[in-house]
Amino acid sequence: MDITSAKVIVTGGASGLGAATVRQLSKAGAAVTIFDRNQDGGQAMAAELENVFFAEVDVTSEASVSAGVNVAKTDMGGVTAAINCAGIVTGAKTVGSKGPFPLDMFQRTIDINLVGAFNVARLAAAAMAENEPNENGERGVIVNTASIAAFDGQKGQAAYSASKAGVAGLSLPMARDMASLGIRTNAIAPGLFLTPMLESLGEEMMAELAKDVVFPRRLGDPTEFARLAQFMIEMPYLNGETIRLDGGLRLP
Repeated sequence: MDITSAKVIVTGGASGLGAATVRQLSKAGAAVTIFDRNQDGGQAMAAELENVFFAEVDVTSEASVSAGVNVAKTDMGGVTAAINCAGIVTGAKTVGSKGPFPLDMFQRTIDINLVGAFNVARLAAAAMAENEPNENGERGVIVNTASIAAFDGQKGQAAYSASKAGVAGLSLPMARDMASLGIRTNAIAPGLFLTPMLESLGEEMMAELAKDVVFPRRLGDPTEFARLAQFMIEMPYLNGETIRLDGGLRLP
């Protein structure tokens, strides 16, 4: 897909990996609509960047996402790609010193990270199905965000790892489901990235986290995630895959 004519929804686009992706796509010439609950941050980015729009969206709500997709279609003149970056990180042992894992925390993690991603993907894909196919027969692209925790989750990550394993598991069946529509689906499984959440831990803790990265021995730059997301939009033969982006890191 030609990135200069792409019309992309980015969830969680007001911060972190999502914000880096919005900036990358805007710089490359795509139109972008940010879906986020952070109205101030999202509107500020839309005002700052060229051809970027904002819709306040709760990814877990069918009505909210449907309304957001309609806004995106109006503002951009259609939807040809959706990148799911919205998500939360939670941590607790299955049974810890304070008792069993809080069920509401587990359910909320799954609801936002997995159900929210699928909710956006399915509704955005329905809009993409209305597009005229390009020369490759392609109508749209979905990019989901999994995590290396999907494959080697650590203590306390039962909910987070389960949610991200679910996201990774969506890639192939969704690709097969939507092959006849000309819509591709892939996922990125990032490792440890230098986002505001990790920066808040301080230099010493970040250095400790980076020491197990094989090469380059550092935390990932959010622009590297954004560049892979753009590549997934542009590469027509990439479909049904989950790609680790982690410098060779395997969580201990």
